[in-house]
Amino acid sequence: MIIIACTDDNQGMLFNHRRQSQDRVQRQRMLQRTGGAKLWVDTYTAGLFSAESREQLEIDDQCLEHAADGEFCFVEKENPGTVEEKIEKIILYRWNRVYPADVHFPIDFSGWKLVQAEEFAGSSHEKITEEIYERVNPNM
Repeated sequence: MIIIACTDDNQGMLFNHRRQSQDRVQRQRMLQRTGGAKLWVDTYTAGLFSAESREQLEIDDQCLEHAADGEFCFVEKENPGTVEEKIEKIILYRWNRVYPADVHFPIDFSGWKLVQAEEFAGSSHEKITEEIYERVNPNM
């Protein structure tokens, strides 16, 4: 499974049960990154996407449990740490600022290697950083 998430500089994801931020360009880039493949999301996250983008979505509130090897899963409220052994790759979109947060991205990156990082301008953020991580030892 390939996990996708958005975080602030402190790995924050949510505050008071709500996403910290959102960005139209980031969503477009994320959909392009999947190459047209299925993107698993929960019902909360599905609300971010336009009607034409929804054709690519697999909407399931247990998306972490149902996404298979090689499939993309965009998480906002779910805890990817519960399925860390199934994760092959992590794609993080960093807002490059700090927001209030009470839920943080739970995975320790000591067992992961940053293989790609690229900055781009968003629609509501001057700079967003896309980071792609792969396991240091993929046989674990």
